[in-house]
Amino acid sequence: MADYKARIVDALLERKLKGKGAVLVEGAKWCGKTTTAMRKANSVLKLGDTGVLRSSRQLAEMNPSLLLKGDTPRLIDEWQTIPALWDSVRSEVDERSELGQFILTGSAVPVNKDEIEHTGTGRITRLLMRPMSLYESGESSGEISLGNLFDAPKEIFAENKIDIEQLAYLTCRGGWPQASLMEGDIALDQALDYYDAVVHYDIQRADGVDRDPERVKLLMRSYARHQGAAVNYSVICTDMRDNDNATLNDDTVASYVKALKRIFVIEDMRAWNPNLRSKTAIRTSDTRYFTDPSIGVASLGIGPADFLNDLNTFGLFFEALAVRDLRVFADVLDGGLYHYRDRNGLECDAVLHRRNGTYGLIEIKLGGDTLIEEGATNLKSLAAKIDTTKMKDPSFLMVLTGTGAYAYRRKDGVYVVPIGCLRN
Repeated sequence: MADYKARIVDALLERKLKGKGAVLVEGAKWCGKTTTAMRKANSVLKLGDTGVLRSSRQLAEMNPSLLLKGDTPRLIDEWQTIPALWDSVRSEVDERSELGQFILTGSAVPVNKDEIEHTGTGRITRLLMRPMSLYESGESSGEISLGNLFDAPKEIFAENKIDIEQLAYLTCRGGWPQASLMEGDIALDQALDYYDAVVHYDIQRADGVDRDPERVKLLMRSYARHQGAAVNYSVICTDMRDNDNATLNDDTVASYVKALKRIFVIEDMRAWNPNLRSKTAIRTSDTRYFTDPSIGVASLGIGPADFLNDLNTFGLFFEALAVRDLRVFADVLDGGLYHYRDRNGLECDAVLHRRNGTYGLIEIKLGGDTLIEEGATNLKSLAAKIDTTKMKDPSFLMVLTGTGAYAYRRKDGVYVVPIGCLRN
């Protein structure tokens, strides 16, 4: 693992192992779950190997606990190929009464819950792993810490090294670990291969339902066009119906979306509901996002040159990239990422709300003085609406940009930070 690039989730996995007997690492296919888990494990059972799987199944029929013997933490990779191992791990954790015994990883395709007797509550904890942020893949300098912004520093400064051409390429390449070790078109091919696998294979295994690959393609194209928008399924259905038959309905769309969520292809963003001074109606619809912007790029069959010729579309996909990175950072900051929009049209692209009640308001803009000013105005308008007698003031206001030479603090206190400078 000489090419391993440190992941932010490394620290989270170590923390989880100290608090529970076993950790289940979940996430999108190819996001690096097994590689990361192997760095923490002291013994490994690789059920992805056909020979190992065959003999392990035979042993599991007699005594599955024998498969759990080995130095701890013991990694069981592709555990879902022998579902009985879940209950065996739970029982073994109870028997040993020790923490950090097992790490479970596997395909994004979920196991049939009917084959599991117990939930694992209190014994097995879950850890969601996402594709790499630009900081993890080495493109962001990481000079500006998102966590430090919660302390409201009076001054920040960093120089952005990512230009618009590179940003377009990185958005299309995505945060796939293997792609980050490649260059040019070969790296871009990885997202296309991922998309093809989802359409023709992975979604078919998500819930045992046979799904039409052409309809999957239509859905993913529509989702790509509506990234960052709080549209309902009827809008997506209408969009798809232009190229599908009249039998398509909202329920069908919902079932396809549910399957894509089960294999971590789609990760929508929930609405934020703060205490406001006025009785403003807050929109509660989820905002649509893929787990990685490159999935949407592959769905539409576009590339870096298309972004440079259409900055409006580029701006939408940059927002998806920024959301991916912010989610990675939010996890280690004990927070979640949300979206705000009210009936008057006031929006905030991202709200990072931590478990301790602190939060930051973030607008995402590709770049340019006009867009930065627009973002700062929105942030200040929302901050002024919050009822600070019922909740805390926002810890910071930030315009997160794709381009721009520097990270800095404006006179009005709003931070302007290029994504090429940001880390957790």
